[in-house]
Amino acid sequence: MGRGPTIAARKNAADAVRAKAFTKLIREITVAARAGGSDPTGNSRLRLAMEKAVAANMPKDTIARATKRGAGELDGQVMEEVRYEGYAPGGIAVMVDCMTDNSTRTVADIRHAFTHFGGSLGTSGSVAFQFHQVGEIIYDIRADAALEDKILDAALEGGADDVVTEDGFTEVIMAPDALEAVKKALDALGLEAISADVVMRPDAFVDIAGEAAEGLKSLIEQLDTLDDVQTVWHNARLPAEAEG
Repeated sequence: MGRGPTIAARKNAADAVRAKAFTKLIREITVAARAGGSDPTGNSRLRLAMEKAVAANMPKDTIARATKRGAGELDGQVMEEVRYEGYAPGGIAVMVDCMTDNSTRTVADIRHAFTHFGGSLGTSGSVAFQFHQVGEIIYDIRADAALEDKILDAALEGGADDVVTEDGFTEVIMAPDALEAVKKALDALGLEAISADVVMRPDAFVDIAGEAAEGLKSLIEQLDTLDDVQTVWHNARLPAEAEG
């Protein structure tokens, strides 16, 4: 009878995933500290990045080093934020947010991924107009549908703009600068959010299937393997079997 991966192999794979997640979080902390200073009290972006790092079980000294490096208190590579825009198969708008110390390398990697999977890299602003920035908090309420009303009341009192429940998940939407206030109001319910972040939300979703859906999925998977890539945004509504 065949055997699956050994315990050591599974551990090594899990460690690799964890290391990659840490790399992205460290870069986010570094850039946030560089942009707004090392004091999270007055730097909401840094505070949110730190919260995500703590949730991922990142050691405190690692968080501290990334913060100090970003604020210029330690020597180290200088990271910059870069956004690339383009179109995936099926005319799907895609934005790729990166943090890099070498934009020449990064753009070459991004262009190769788009071209290889049937897309095309565009110019700055070519697709960004199809998205807007919002705060987003998501809850899993499949175990207790009654939570929907509690979340709705608390979210609206906290300053949220919209609350949508679908397939057992509740999504709370607000202006980016209202994210912390809304999250605080919802935290008072004792609930744990799946995610709480500032995101780029498409103005309209495009339904795709078949080869276009598979092409987009492959492109996203390739982009996610790149160390410089932080987040990939797109305006496609994928069929369940292609979402992965």
